Amino acid sequence: MAQITVQIGGRGYPLACRDGEEEHLRELAAHLQRKADELAGTLGTMSEPRLLLMAGILVADELSEMRKTGPAPDLSRFEALAVKVEALADSLKA
Repeated sequence: MAQITVQIGGRGYPLACRDGEEEHLRELAAHLQRKADELAGTLGTMSEPRLLLMAGILVADELSEMRKTGPAPDLSRFEALAVKVEALADSLKA
């Protein structure tokens, strides 16, 4: 099991993943960071948990649109991402 640290909102989050999935997880975190940056630019300053929650909702909305408009993708990666986002949000609440 690999361990990486991703940077979101200027804060480092240690995450575990399967060996070889490190770069993919970094890319997913970068996508979430871009969504957080978009929100912060549009809505201004807000609490970190709220910012990450809203960014996660934007990513979930993208997934929802993909399900409606495109051929059925392999959703296992998105579902795994959703689990990781939820765990990250839970850790921010603590």
